[in-house]
Amino acid sequence: MNILITGCNGQLGNEMQLLEKNYPQHRFFNTDVKELDITNQLAINDFVNRNQIDGIVNCAAYTAVDKAETDKKLCTALNTEAPAYLAAAVEKRGGWMIQISTDYVFNGTKHTPYVEEDTPCPDSVYGSTKLAGELGVTKFCKNSMIIRTAWLYSTFGNNFVKTMIRLGKEKDSLGVIFDQIGTPTYAHDLAQVIMTAIEQGIKPGVYHFSNEGVCSWYDFTKAIHRIAGIDRCQVRPLHTSEYPTPATRPAYSVLDKTKIKDTYQVVIPHWEESLEKCISMLSE
Repeated sequence: MNILITGCNGQLGNEMQLLEKNYPQHRFFNTDVKELDITNQLAINDFVNRNQIDGIVNCAAYTAVDKAETDKKLCTALNTEAPAYLAAAVEKRGGWMIQISTDYVFNGTKHTPYVEEDTPCPDSVYGSTKLAGELGVTKFCKNSMIIRTAWLYSTFGNNFVKTMIRLGKEKDSLGVIFDQIGTPTYAHDLAQVIMTAIEQGIKPGVYHFSNEGVCSWYDFTKAIHRIAGIDRCQVRPLHTSEYPTPATRPAYSVLDKTKIKDTYQVVIPHWEESLEKCISMLSE
């Protein structure tokens, strides 16, 4: 197949590129804004037709959650309009699409893990535009998968893990939110599941994916420092109210992964196990 990967310079896009060599039977077109402006519908149609694209994995997104509150136009263009353009273009070729979405489609007021059938209720511009993107993809491409994920990190790009390692080395103490609960996701694990879905065949619908287990940002930070061998920085738990942000964060956004595990027979590692692998690679 000819497969278009958008957002190839991001965390997930880079992880996808690492795995591509294991699938020589496919031809991958790795693009970022320089190679393909996904907010331009004509450019998308031309690219998809010219390269006879059979499937699209859309890893591109506007992810600056706080900035999105005042940058709604660009956020909407990237998170809502672009996915619909991509879906419509690949549908015309009888192709498939995988759209990466987010736990922010929920407001986080539940106390048990979110399942795919739960009614979305975003509480931020970022979450609202990502939900609208899901709906557009489902509307315009019947052979499409939505994969919602959360707390993404990897060895690539800027992310929470790298920031906490840097701050842990620079500072004597650090305050981190303890009353927001979720699950970290190693982008490499998500990339592997995406490749599994491509190989086994796209089964349309909404899916949830993160690593296994739950923690707060505070617990996550403590684990990062322990694994990275940082012991001089004291990590203090903070209430969300002590660290106000323009965008509202879900207080509880644990995702139930039963559907994707049953559909594709995948075994998902615990978040600490994957964190150890990532930090080991970073230290190398």
